[in-house]
Amino acid sequence: MPRRTDEKPEITARRAAMNLLARREQSFHELLQKLTQKYPELDTSDIILPALERLRDENLQSDERFVDSYVRYRRTRGVGPLKIEMELRQKGVNDNLVTAAVHAHDIDWAELCREALEKKFNPAELGDQKLRLKCYRFLSQRGFEGDQIKAAMAVK
Repeated sequence: MPRRTDEKPEITARRAAMNLLARREQSFHELLQKLTQKYPELDTSDIILPALERLRDENLQSDERFVDSYVRYRRTRGVGPLKIEMELRQKGVNDNLVTAAVHAHDIDWAELCREALEKKFNPAELGDQKLRLKCYRFLSQRGFEGDQIKAAMAVK
């Protein structure tokens, strides 16, 4: 949506950020990148940053909420903790938030790893060494740790 000429730049930045947040949670860094790309004519430090900081102060934008929803979503897709951590860091999220959310005590990564394994492969056939290596590579690319993979493959 192009910027309306009669609208103050601060309002334009806030409206665009609110539209993005209405679709899904966004990290502060993601919003900053998107708004800077969409409105290169707006000054980042004088217009866009203050608008985003105000949204954060009003709790309309929250990196904590973003991380929680992102981890929950990726976890349901069969993605492991290492890959989720990497993706969140690429989105500019604070390392402490990432570590806390991914290593929350209520997440059983070994069980999720086992479920991902069973969804893709028949556990009864894991006696074949070639298939075991294929399974290990698959789960490793999904972002599961070696201990989690070994535990999942040892169950059956």
